[in-house]
Amino acid sequence: MTTDTARTALVEAPQLPGWDLAVSGKVRELYVPAGTPVQEAQEVLVVATDRISAYDFSLQPGIPDKGRVLTAISMFWFEQLGDLVPHHVISDTDVPEQVAGRAMRCTGLDMVPLECVARGYLTGSGLKDYRAGGAVGGHVLSPGLTESSRLPEPIFTPATKAEQGDHDENITVAEARSRLGDELVAELEELTLAIYRRAQDVAAKQGLIIADTKLEFGHDRSSGALTLGDEVLTPDSSRFWFADRYREGVVQQSLDKQFVRDWLTSAASGWDRGGAGAPPVLPEEIVAATRDRYIEAFERLTGRRFA
Repeated sequence: MTTDTARTALVEAPQLPGWDLAVSGKVRELYVPAGTPVQEAQEVLVVATDRISAYDFSLQPGIPDKGRVLTAISMFWFEQLGDLVPHHVISDTDVPEQVAGRAMRCTGLDMVPLECVARGYLTGSGLKDYRAGGAVGGHVLSPGLTESSRLPEPIFTPATKAEQGDHDENITVAEARSRLGDELVAELEELTLAIYRRAQDVAAKQGLIIADTKLEFGHDRSSGALTLGDEVLTPDSSRFWFADRYREGVVQQSLDKQFVRDWLTSAASGWDRGGAGAPPVLPEEIVAATRDRYIEAFERLTGRRFA
Protein backbone atom coordinates (compact mmCIF):
# COMPACT_ATOMS: atom_id res chain seq x y z
CA MET A 1 0.00 0.00 0.00
CA THR A 2 1.41 3.36 -0.95
CA THR A 3 1.29 6.38 1.31
CA ASP A 4 -1.10 8.08 -1.12
CA THR A 5 -3.45 5.11 -0.95
CA ALA A 6 -3.37 5.11 2.83
CA ARG A 7 -4.13 8.81 2.96
CA THR A 8 -7.29 8.35 0.94
CA ALA A 9 -8.75 6.64 3.99
CA LEU A 10 -9.10 10.04 5.67
CA VAL A 11 -11.86 11.95 3.92
CA GLU A 12 -13.73 15.01 5.09
CA ALA A 13 -17.38 14.44 5.92
CA PRO A 14 -19.26 14.82 2.62
CA GLN A 15 -22.14 17.21 2.09
CA LEU A 16 -25.25 15.10 1.54
CA PRO A 17 -28.39 16.56 -0.09
CA GLY A 18 -31.25 16.61 2.38
CA TRP A 19 -29.04 15.91 5.39
CA ASP A 20 -27.16 18.10 7.88
CA LEU A 21 -23.98 16.92 9.58
CA ALA A 22 -24.86 16.91 13.29
CA VAL A 23 -21.94 15.14 14.96
CA SER A 24 -18.45 14.26 13.71
CA GLY A 25 -16.95 11.65 16.02
CA LYS A 26 -13.62 9.88 16.14
CA VAL A 27 -14.91 7.17 13.82
CA ARG A 28 -18.48 8.04 12.72
CA GLU A 29 -20.45 10.93 11.29
CA LEU A 30 -24.06 11.45 12.31
CA TYR A 31 -26.42 13.25 9.95
CA VAL A 32 -29.99 14.42 10.56
CA PRO A 33 -32.67 15.51 8.08
CA ALA A 34 -31.95 19.06 6.97
CA GLY A 35 -33.20 21.67 9.42
CA THR A 36 -33.94 19.15 12.19
CA PRO A 37 -32.37 19.50 15.66
CA VAL A 38 -30.42 16.37 16.47
CA GLN A 39 -32.36 15.84 19.72
CA GLU A 40 -35.65 15.75 17.80
CA ALA A 41 -34.68 13.71 14.74
CA GLN A 42 -36.93 10.70 14.20
CA GLU A 43 -34.44 9.39 11.66
CA VAL A 44 -30.66 9.72 11.40
CA LEU A 45 -27.93 8.69 8.98
CA VAL A 46 -24.96 6.95 10.59
CA VAL A 47 -21.84 6.96 8.39
CA ALA A 48 -18.82 4.83 9.28
CA THR A 49 -15.57 6.45 8.19
CA ASP A 50 -12.21 4.81 7.62
CA ARG A 51 -10.79 6.53 10.70
CA ILE A 52 -9.45 4.44 13.55
CA SER A 53 -9.09 5.54 17.15
CA ALA A 54 -7.11 4.30 20.11
CA TYR A 55 -6.43 5.70 23.57
CA ASP A 56 -8.83 8.59 22.89
CA PHE A 57 -6.94 9.72 19.78
CA SER A 58 -8.10 9.58 16.18
CA LEU A 59 -5.11 8.11 14.40
CA GLN A 60 -3.64 8.88 11.02
CA PRO A 61 -3.91 7.65 8.40
CA GLY A 62 -7.21 5.77 8.38
CA ILE A 63 -7.68 2.15 7.35
CA PRO A 64 -8.92 1.77 3.75
CA ASP A 65 -12.33 0.04 3.54
CA LYS A 66 -12.76 0.06 7.31
CA GLY A 67 -16.07 1.95 7.15
CA ARG A 68 -17.50 -0.57 4.72
CA VAL A 69 -16.30 -3.51 6.81
CA LEU A 70 -17.78 -2.10 10.03
CA THR A 71 -21.12 -1.46 8.36
CA ALA A 72 -21.24 -4.93 6.80
CA ILE A 73 -20.37 -6.67 10.07
CA SER A 74 -22.91 -4.62 12.02
CA MET A 75 -25.63 -5.47 9.51
CA PHE A 76 -24.76 -9.16 9.79
CA TRP A 77 -25.16 -9.02 13.56
CA PHE A 78 -28.34 -6.96 13.54
CA GLU A 79 -29.87 -9.74 11.42
CA GLN A 80 -28.58 -12.43 13.79
CA LEU A 81 -29.92 -10.66 16.88
CA GLY A 82 -33.30 -9.43 15.65
CA ASP A 83 -35.30 -11.89 17.73
CA LEU A 84 -33.54 -10.85 20.95
CA VAL A 85 -33.85 -7.06 20.81
CA PRO A 86 -35.13 -4.35 18.44
CA HIS A 87 -32.38 -2.52 16.55
CA HIS A 88 -32.23 0.96 15.08
CA VAL A 89 -31.50 0.19 11.41
CA ILE A 90 -34.10 1.16 8.82
CA SER A 91 -31.98 0.51 5.72
CA ASP A 92 -28.35 0.15 4.70
CA THR A 93 -29.17 0.43 0.98
CA ASP A 94 -31.50 3.43 0.79
CA VAL A 95 -28.68 5.88 1.57
CA PRO A 96 -27.00 8.70 -0.36
CA GLU A 97 -24.76 7.44 -3.15
CA GLN A 98 -21.71 9.26 -1.76
CA VAL A 99 -21.75 7.05 1.35
CA ALA A 100 -23.14 3.83 -0.12
CA GLY A 101 -21.76 0.74 1.59
CA ARG A 102 -20.75 2.53 4.77
CA ALA A 103 -23.96 4.17 5.94
CA MET A 104 -27.17 3.13 7.69
CA ARG A 105 -30.45 5.01 7.89
CA CYS A 106 -31.56 4.54 11.46
CA THR A 107 -34.34 5.37 13.87
CA GLY A 108 -33.56 8.31 16.13
CA LEU A 109 -32.80 7.16 19.66
CA ASP A 110 -32.37 8.84 23.02
CA MET A 111 -29.18 7.04 23.95
CA VAL A 112 -28.69 5.53 27.39
CA PRO A 113 -25.57 7.16 28.89
CA LEU A 114 -23.87 3.84 29.58
CA GLU A 115 -21.44 1.58 27.76
CA CYS A 116 -22.76 -1.97 28.17
CA VAL A 117 -19.78 -4.34 28.24
CA ALA A 118 -19.95 -8.12 28.33
CA ARG A 119 -16.81 -10.04 29.23
CA GLY A 120 -16.26 -13.76 28.85
CA TYR A 121 -12.49 -13.57 29.23
CA LEU A 122 -10.17 -11.45 31.32
CA THR A 123 -8.08 -8.98 29.33
CA GLY A 124 -7.68 -5.25 28.70
CA SER A 125 -9.15 -2.88 31.27
CA GLY A 126 -10.99 -5.77 32.91
CA LEU A 127 -7.69 -7.48 33.71
CA LYS A 128 -6.29 -4.18 34.98
CA ASP A 129 -9.25 -3.75 37.34
CA TYR A 130 -8.98 -7.37 38.50
CA ARG A 131 -5.27 -7.00 39.29
CA ALA A 132 -5.98 -3.82 41.23
CA GLY A 133 -8.78 -5.15 43.40
CA GLY A 134 -9.84 -8.68 42.51
CA ALA A 135 -13.10 -7.54 40.94
CA VAL A 136 -14.45 -6.27 37.61
CA GLY A 137 -17.57 -4.14 37.44
CA GLY A 138 -18.37 -5.08 41.02
CA HIS A 139 -18.09 -8.82 40.29
CA VAL A 140 -15.62 -10.38 42.73
CA LEU A 141 -13.62 -12.99 40.82
CA SER A 142 -11.62 -16.00 41.96
CA PRO A 143 -7.94 -15.45 42.79
CA GLY A 144 -5.25 -16.67 40.44
CA LEU A 145 -6.72 -15.47 37.15
CA THR A 146 -4.39 -14.09 34.54
CA GLU A 147 -4.23 -12.65 31.04
CA SER A 148 -6.93 -14.23 28.83
CA SER A 149 -8.42 -16.39 31.58
CA ARG A 150 -11.89 -17.64 30.69
CA LEU A 151 -14.51 -16.59 33.23
CA PRO A 152 -16.90 -19.20 34.64
CA GLU A 153 -19.82 -17.18 33.25
CA PRO A 154 -19.92 -13.99 31.19
CA ILE A 155 -20.25 -10.84 33.28
CA PHE A 156 -21.81 -7.42 32.68
CA THR A 157 -19.35 -4.60 33.40
CA PRO A 158 -20.73 -1.14 32.60
CA ALA A 159 -18.76 1.99 31.86
CA THR A 160 -19.60 5.65 31.64
CA LYS A 161 -19.98 7.19 28.19
CA ALA A 162 -17.43 9.97 28.09
CA GLU A 163 -17.65 13.11 26.03
CA GLN A 164 -15.37 13.16 22.99
CA GLY A 165 -11.77 13.56 24.12
CA ASP A 166 -12.45 12.22 27.63
CA HIS A 167 -11.99 8.69 28.95
CA ASP A 168 -14.72 6.13 29.45
CA GLU A 169 -14.64 4.96 33.06
CA ASN A 170 -15.41 1.45 34.25
CA ILE A 171 -18.01 1.46 37.02
CA THR A 172 -19.78 -1.21 39.05
CA VAL A 173 -23.25 -2.50 38.34
CA ALA A 174 -24.34 -0.97 41.65
CA GLU A 175 -23.05 2.44 40.53
CA ALA A 176 -24.89 2.09 37.22
CA ARG A 177 -28.11 1.30 39.09
CA SER A 178 -27.70 4.32 41.34
CA ARG A 179 -27.37 6.53 38.25
CA LEU A 180 -30.02 5.02 35.98
CA GLY A 181 -32.29 3.00 38.23
CA ASP A 182 -32.54 -0.69 39.04
CA GLU A 183 -35.10 -1.57 36.40
CA LEU A 184 -33.29 -0.07 33.40
CA VAL A 185 -29.88 -1.44 34.36
CA ALA A 186 -31.33 -4.90 35.01
CA GLU A 187 -32.83 -4.85 31.51
CA LEU A 188 -29.56 -3.64 30.00
CA GLU A 189 -27.63 -6.40 31.78
CA GLU A 190 -30.04 -9.10 30.63
CA LEU A 191 -29.97 -7.92 27.00
CA THR A 192 -26.20 -7.43 26.94
CA LEU A 193 -25.48 -10.94 28.19
CA ALA A 194 -28.11 -12.52 25.91
CA ILE A 195 -26.57 -10.79 22.89
CA TYR A 196 -23.06 -11.81 23.95
CA ARG A 197 -24.02 -15.45 24.42
CA ARG A 198 -25.74 -15.56 21.03
CA ALA A 199 -22.71 -13.95 19.39
CA GLN A 200 -20.36 -16.39 21.13
CA ASP A 201 -22.30 -19.31 19.66
CA VAL A 202 -22.25 -17.85 16.16
CA ALA A 203 -18.54 -17.02 16.30
CA ALA A 204 -17.60 -20.42 17.74
CA LYS A 205 -18.97 -22.13 14.63
CA GLN A 206 -16.49 -20.04 12.62
CA GLY A 207 -13.53 -20.85 14.86
CA LEU A 208 -13.52 -17.54 16.74
CA ILE A 209 -13.76 -16.54 20.39
CA ILE A 210 -15.38 -13.22 21.30
CA ALA A 211 -13.48 -12.26 24.43
CA ASP A 212 -15.57 -9.19 25.17
CA THR A 213 -17.77 -6.64 23.47
CA LYS A 214 -19.24 -3.18 24.04
CA LEU A 215 -22.86 -2.40 23.19
CA GLU A 216 -24.97 0.76 23.22
CA PHE A 217 -28.71 1.07 23.68
CA GLY A 218 -31.24 3.88 23.39
CA HIS A 219 -34.96 4.47 23.65
CA ASP A 220 -36.92 4.80 20.42
CA ARG A 221 -38.26 8.35 20.25
CA SER A 222 -41.62 7.18 18.95
CA SER A 223 -42.34 4.02 20.93
CA GLY A 224 -39.99 4.39 23.89
CA ALA A 225 -38.76 0.83 23.36
CA LEU A 226 -35.23 -0.01 24.48
CA THR A 227 -33.33 -0.52 21.22
CA LEU A 228 -29.88 -1.72 20.19
CA GLY A 229 -28.03 1.14 18.50
CA ASP A 230 -24.67 2.32 17.20
CA GLU A 231 -22.54 -0.50 15.75
CA VAL A 232 -22.54 -4.03 17.06
CA LEU A 233 -19.87 -6.72 17.51
CA THR A 234 -17.28 -5.23 15.16
CA PRO A 235 -13.48 -5.29 15.47
CA ASP A 236 -13.74 -1.75 16.85
CA SER A 237 -15.97 -2.76 19.76
CA SER A 238 -15.05 -6.41 20.36
CA ARG A 239 -12.05 -8.68 20.72
CA PHE A 240 -12.00 -11.64 18.30
CA TRP A 241 -9.52 -14.42 19.05
CA PHE A 242 -8.66 -17.60 17.14
CA ALA A 243 -10.14 -20.56 19.01
CA ASP A 244 -7.47 -22.99 17.84
CA ARG A 245 -4.65 -20.71 19.02
CA TYR A 246 -6.10 -19.78 22.40
CA ARG A 247 -3.75 -20.18 25.36
CA GLU A 248 -4.41 -18.81 28.82
CA GLY A 249 -1.71 -16.58 30.26
CA VAL A 250 -0.59 -14.86 27.08
CA VAL A 251 -1.87 -12.03 24.90
CA GLN A 252 -3.89 -13.59 22.07
CA GLN A 253 -3.58 -13.06 18.35
CA SER A 254 -6.67 -11.11 17.38
CA LEU A 255 -8.77 -9.79 14.52
CA ASP A 256 -9.54 -6.38 15.94
CA LYS A 257 -7.98 -3.02 16.71
CA GLN A 258 -6.02 -4.41 19.65
CA PHE A 259 -3.33 -4.95 17.01
CA VAL A 260 -3.08 -1.15 16.62
CA ARG A 261 -3.12 -0.55 20.38
CA ASP A 262 -0.30 -3.07 20.81
CA TRP A 263 1.82 -1.34 18.16
CA LEU A 264 1.25 2.08 19.72
CA THR A 265 2.45 0.87 23.12
CA SER A 266 5.42 -1.05 21.71
CA ALA A 267 8.96 0.27 21.50
CA ALA A 268 8.61 0.25 17.72
CA SER A 269 6.19 3.20 17.76
CA GLY A 270 8.45 5.40 19.88
CA TRP A 271 5.35 6.91 21.53
CA ASP A 272 5.22 7.80 25.20
CA ARG A 273 1.57 7.20 26.04
CA GLY A 274 2.00 8.97 29.36
CA GLY A 275 3.42 12.08 27.74
CA ALA A 276 1.68 15.05 26.19
CA GLY A 277 2.35 14.22 22.56
CA ALA A 278 -0.09 12.77 20.04
CA PRO A 279 0.48 9.24 18.72
CA PRO A 280 2.72 8.80 15.66
CA VAL A 281 1.45 8.28 12.13
CA LEU A 282 0.69 4.60 11.52
CA PRO A 283 3.26 2.98 9.21
CA GLU A 284 2.04 1.55 5.92
CA GLU A 285 2.62 -2.03 7.09
CA ILE A 286 0.48 -1.47 10.22
CA VAL A 287 -2.29 0.08 8.12
CA ALA A 288 -2.21 -2.83 5.66
CA ALA A 289 -2.12 -5.48 8.39
CA THR A 290 -5.01 -3.83 10.24
CA ARG A 291 -7.09 -3.74 7.06
CA ASP A 292 -6.37 -7.44 6.52
CA ARG A 293 -7.51 -8.27 10.06
CA TYR A 294 -10.79 -6.39 9.72
CA ILE A 295 -11.58 -8.07 6.44
CA GLU A 296 -10.68 -11.51 7.80
CA ALA A 297 -13.01 -10.88 10.76
CA PHE A 298 -15.87 -10.13 8.35
CA GLU A 299 -15.16 -13.15 6.16
CA ARG A 300 -14.79 -15.58 9.05
CA LEU A 301 -17.92 -14.39 10.85
CA THR A 302 -20.19 -14.23 7.82
CA GLY A 303 -18.73 -16.92 5.58
CA ARG A 304 -18.82 -14.38 2.73
CA ARG A 305 -16.08 -12.77 0.69
CA PHE A 306 -15.53 -9.06 1.17
CA ALA A 307 -15.87 -7.18 -2.09
